[in-house]
Amino acid sequence: MKEDDRELRVGELVEVRSAAEILATLGEDAALDAMPFMPEMLRLAGKQFEVSHRVEKICDTAGRTYRSRQMHSTVLLEDLRCDGSAHGGCQAGCRLYWKEAWLRRVSDQTPEFDSDDRQAHRLESLALTATTVTDSDDGEGVRYRCQATEAPAASEELGRFDPRQYLREVSSGNVRPLRVVWILTRAMWLKARQMLRHMGKRATARTEGASQSAPTAGFEPGDLVQVRSWEEIATTLDEQDKNRGLWFDDLDMVRYCGGTYRVRDRVQRIIDEGTGKMIALRSDCLILEDVCCSGERSPWRWCCPRGIFSFWREAWLRPVQHAGRHPDPISEVLLATDPARPSAPPAGR
Repeated sequence: MKEDDRELRVGELVEVRSAAEILATLGEDAALDAMPFMPEMLRLAGKQFEVSHRVEKICDTAGRTYRSRQMHSTVLLEDLRCDGSAHGGCQAGCRLYWKEAWLRRVSDQTPEFDSDDRQAHRLESLALTATTVTDSDDGEGVRYRCQATEAPAASEELGRFDPRQYLREVSSGNVRPLRVVWILTRAMWLKARQMLRHMGKRATARTEGASQSAPTAGFEPGDLVQVRSWEEIATTLDEQDKNRGLWFDDLDMVRYCGGTYRVRDRVQRIIDEGTGKMIALRSDCLILEDVCCSGERSPWRWCCPRGIFSFWREAWLRPVQHAGRHPDPISEVLLATDPARPSAPPAGR
C-alpha cells in the first residue's frame, strides 16, 4: 500500500490542500460523498493541523434518532469549529469534518501551496452557492445546508449491538482498549443512577413545582460562572428535564456541576439540523468554554467525537468573582473515579 493510501491516524500532522485541489474533489453541490466543503473552511487552506480524531461514528441529531451512524474517510483536526459566517451567523460552533481527500500528510516532499486567487474564488463561490436552498414545502425563506444538516446523507446507520464499531475506535487510535471497557461499564451504572435520581430528588422537585422563571443575571462572553449543583438545577426542571424548553442532560451535563468556566457566547440563533431552518432563540442560552458533550455518557452513541457544546440556562449558573472552584459534593462523588473529568480553566484564561 502506498503512503498516501493509508488512512490518517490520530496525532498525524496534515496540511489542508489548496483551493484548486479541493475544488477538483467536489461535485456541483460542493460536496464529496455527500459531505459539503463549507465556505468557513476555505481560510484554513494551506495551514497545518494535527489529526485529533478519526470520525468512525457520529450521533444522529439531525435525523433525531440519536443513534450512532458510521462515517468513512473523515477526520477532525484539533478543535477547529465553524464560525457560522456563511450560514446566517449560526452560533452552534460545530466541529468541522474533513474528508481525507482534502488533506495531505506533512513531509519533506509536500508540494508548495497553490495560492491561486482565482481557484480560491471559484471554490468560495461554489461553496457559498450550496449553503442555501429554497424551501420547497412553503416556498418562503431559505433552508441552510451545512455539514451538520447533511451528516445523515454522508453516513450510514450502525446497529446498536455491533461490536465492530468499538473495535474501529481502538484500531483507529481514537481510544485505548481499556477506555472502551470503562465507557461501556460506566454507561450501565450511569443509567441505573439516573433512574434512581428520577425517583428521588427529581420527584421531590417536581412535587414542589419547578421554577421556570427567567433569571436576570445577564451573563456576557468572558464572564466567569460556576455551574450550580444538581439539587439546585433539578428545582428548575419540569417532568421532561427541561427549563422553558431547553433540556438538561443529567447523564453528561451533570459532570460539570460545581465547575467554574468562562462564558464563550450568548446563543441567539442556530440552524435546526433536521430542517435547515434558522431558529431565533428568545430565551437566555449560553455556551461555556470547553464545556461540550463528552461522547461517553449518551446511551447507544458512545465514542461520538462531535464535541457538541452544551446549552445552559442562566438559572443553572451563578456568577463568580474569583477563580476558586467550589465543588459540589454530589458531583465530586460522581466524578472521583472518572479519568476524563473536566478541569476548570484558570482565571486569566
